[in-house]
Formats: sequence, structure tokens, C-alpha cells
Amino acid sequence: MEDRNDGRDAMGRRSLLKAGLGGAGATMLATFGGVRWAYAADKPAIGTWPAGSQGDTVYIGAAVPLTGTYAVQGEDERKGMELAVEHINTNHELMKKIAPKVNNGLLGKKVKLLSADSAAKPNQALQVEQTFINQNKIIMMTGSTSSAVAVAMNKFADREKILYLAGISGSNDTTGKDCVRYGFRQNFYGETAANAIGPVLVKQFGKNRKAAFMTPDYTYGHTVTKSVSEYLAKNAGWTMVTNQVSPLGTQDFSQYLTNIANSGAEFLINVNWGRDAVLSCQQAKQFGLLPKMTLVIPYQIPFLAKEVGPDITAGVFAATDFWWTMEDKYPLAKLFVESFHKKYGYRPEWGAENSYSSFSQWARMVTEAGSFYPPDVIRQYEKGETIPSVVGDVHYRPQDHQCVRPVVIVRGKAKKDMKNDEDYWEVLEVVPGEKLMQAPDAFGCKLGDYT
Repeated sequence: MEDRNDGRDAMGRRSLLKAGLGGAGATMLATFGGVRWAYAADKPAIGTWPAGSQGDTVYIGAAVPLTGTYAVQGEDERKGMELAVEHINTNHELMKKIAPKVNNGLLGKKVKLLSADSAAKPNQALQVEQTFINQNKIIMMTGSTSSAVAVAMNKFADREKILYLAGISGSNDTTGKDCVRYGFRQNFYGETAANAIGPVLVKQFGKNRKAAFMTPDYTYGHTVTKSVSEYLAKNAGWTMVTNQVSPLGTQDFSQYLTNIANSGAEFLINVNWGRDAVLSCQQAKQFGLLPKMTLVIPYQIPFLAKEVGPDITAGVFAATDFWWTMEDKYPLAKLFVESFHKKYGYRPEWGAENSYSSFSQWARMVTEAGSFYPPDVIRQYEKGETIPSVVGDVHYRPQDHQCVRPVVIVRGKAKKDMKNDEDYWEVLEVVPGEKLMQAPDAFGCKLGDYT
């Protein structure tokens, strides 16, 4: 990937390369402090605007993990993006229900997705996006299957003044202390997961239980563990007897599992994600911890059940964003599952749903605003209007740019109860999102300026 040049690229992005808007959108140039700023109508150039939306195609840049610990989830995420872009450009029935002003693209432009591997590494993700900015003048950035990437991308987006839609990000910090004016998150996160699954665990297993936590050592893991453990302690007197913190990409969990085996825990609450979750669950069974201890997945991992098998996930309680059998309850979910299955040959996991939902909501904001100008699109999000989605009506909070959407509680099915080879989870409850969320400023969110 290209390294960032000194300040010249940023200056170039904020200067209009060519006039040519014509008519009411005519471009005027003025000089302030020796810097030439471009105006289209009455709006100053900002980020990649207006250069990024002057041609017949607008570009989205996605930095997704296609190698490493989160590769399987990253590929599913990318497929959801691809389907959404196809639907934007072809006026698909589902897209029109979410973003009714889409018309074979956005505002007379076709949309094109660019993607490259982030390997779930913040620096690599930023290099990917910087290259897309330099070469393609992308008007929106996305990706992240790691919250460490999402937090870094938030800061980058705010600096570059280009919209960023977090891909998968479970850390409280993404729309908490690390929130930014240019960043938005559609999916659920640690606090909402804890407040959704906590009551289920208390009702099912009672009070004063002992739990061991397995936590990946970065912002996602620490904030999810904190939210879940605090909920269970405060509301039911549960005790965290050990918290085994492991580096991202751990292959051998034996030392952590040995400590858990000697801790006296009754429950194994596994916060690991991606390949780390698969390996830690498999090794916990090999160590004899499962089913001796009850496994809980407070932040469900796409493809976990498929990779570890129903022998491990049967009876396991988990919180998630979406499961494909929700098609039986939500008409838009049925359209999504059918369309995705036809294109890719399997039913979508929640990473794909996340991406599709984020893209369709962005398309709605752009078309409702009637502009690609970033502050206009941001202000459209901040109206907090009700948006139809595959999980029912949702909206964005203007104070922290977090989507208010339900959390889905599922329980793993035994193999004998599966109706097909993808029927791993039973949906127990779809918990409305509003009551699961902290106050907008509780985690330190302070949005920056529009310009």
C-alpha cells in the first residue's frame, strides 16, 4: 500500500481539481491564508468532496480482514456489502423499501465497492483506505471486524472528513469515548449484549453463580467483559472467579484453560471472537471443561456453530444481531435471506446483515439529503428518523451516532433438532434496543465538528 505523502495529498483533496459542475452548482475558487478552497454552490470543499462525486461513479472503500483470525467473518461482511451495492444500482425491491429514493444508483451516480485486506490490523486498514482516497477519491469508508480497527478508522475519518461506517465492532468505545462526528455504527455492542443476555442467564440459572471469562486483549474484549460481568454481579450476585486475557491470534489456549479448570467456575463466558473463539471452544471441550461448565457466548461469532459443531453449541445461550430464521417474523429479512442465498449459496450470517443494513441506511441518508456533501449526509442521520430494516424499525441517536436496533437472543440447537444443515440456533427473543442502551454521554462520547 502507498504511504501517506506529507500534507500534499490532503491539500489536494480539499482543493477542486477541475471546475465543471455548471449551472447552479458552479464552482468558485477563493484563497484564504494562501490555500485555494473550492466552493460548489455555497459549500466549501471537504474531504474528497466534491471531486469524489463529480464523475458518473462514486466509490466506497472497504478494509476488511480477508486473512488472519477474523478472515471468515470478514469475507461474509464483504459479501453483504457487495449485495447492497448491487441492489442500490439495480433498484432491488428490498433496497427500495429501505431507501425508496434510490434510482439505479445514488443521485444519478453508480456505486462501486473497492475492497482490500486489513488482516484486522489498524495500520494496514488505514493504509488501505489512504490508497483508496488517493487513487479513487472514495466518498465513504467501511470495514472493521476488529474494534481496534474501528476506533482507528473513526479517528482517521474525522481527520479526513470522510464518512466511516463501522463494519463489525463490539466495543463500547466505538460510539463511546472514541465516537466522532464522521463515524456511525449500526450493530450491537458490549453494553447492549450484556443487558440483553443478562436477564436470560439470571432467569435460567439463578443468582450467586461463579463464572470464568475468556477475553481477547483489546478494546472489544475488555469492554464486553466489563459490561457482562458488571451486569451479572449487580443484578444477580455472580462472581468473576477468573478472567483469562489472551492476545489476538492465540493458537494454544491450554494455559488459560488450565487456570479456568482450577478456578471453581460453573460457567465459561467466552468473549473471544473469530478463529480465537473457535479454537478456545474446541480446546475447552478437549480439556473436559465442556459440558462440565456451561458455555455462554455473550457476543455471538458468525459461523461459530458451523465451525465447532452443534455438539459444542447445543444449549448455549448467545446474543447476536441477526439470525436467518428471523425471516419468519420480518418480511424484509425474508427478502434479504432469499437474495443472499441465491447469490452466494448459503444463508447470511450477521456480518453480512450488518454490512447490508449499514449500506442501505447510508443510501437512504444520501438520497434523502439529496447530496453527497458529508455534513449534509451526517445531519440527515442525526434527524433520527425511523428506518425500516430486516430486524424491524430502527433509528440513529444524534448524540453518539449509534443505531438503536434490537439484540437477538439465541440458543444452540442439538443436531437432532436441526431442520437443515444451517439451522444451528433457535431465536428465543428479539429484545428492543432502546432499553438496552446507556445514556448517550455515559461512555464519554463527544462528537466533533462537521467541518
